Amino acid sequence: MTHTRIKFCGMTRAEDVRLAVELGVDYVGLVFAPRSPRRLLLGQARMLRELVPEEIAVVALVMDNTSAEIETLIENVRPDLLQFHGGETDAFCAGFDVPFLKAIAMASEDENASARATEFPSAYGYLLDGHGKGEQGGSGQRFDWKRVPRLEKPVFLAGGLTSENVATAIRIARPWGVDVSSGIESAPGIKNPDRMRFFLDEARRADAQPD
Repeated sequence: MTHTRIKFCGMTRAEDVRLAVELGVDYVGLVFAPRSPRRLLLGQARMLRELVPEEIAVVALVMDNTSAEIETLIENVRPDLLQFHGGETDAFCAGFDVPFLKAIAMASEDENASARATEFPSAYGYLLDGHGKGEQGGSGQRFDWKRVPRLEKPVFLAGGLTSENVATAIRIARPWGVDVSSGIESAPGIKNPDRMRFFLDEARRADAQPD
């Protein structure tokens, strides 16, 4: 039986983080991108971070934030991973002494994820999202899951995932992990408990099925 890692992203409320922990997700994502409706203030983020036990990794999502902003959030939130969504270079992403994921925008059929990944050799892994270049993640846009490449590093599948389609997505793409935000929400940043439970159940069901 495979184990697809599950990341619930865009968490803004204590009750949602507590449920994610109870359900046994692998990653909790906190957003610091300036234009995101799920952006957290440092005080909020510190409070949420304290609810996450050591066995679950905390990911801080940034998008063209300044070095000073990122250093401050690292000092205050202590993320296990950074996740970069903007025009950052490999050298910039690697300059904070924290493992990082690089998001690759997959909205364009011309986007070659394998080639793009080579531009970020320092990355811990990659997150393939359905939005276009320069756009926010968490928009719920899908792309063709058959385009997910086999890379030597972890690949997270994101963009348009819901409890209704995550099992199919896992069977087609066989990603290292899946990342969901809007697909488990009632409104931006407001997670729906039933959708959270159903998403995790469906991902585990896909893992239990043979290839």
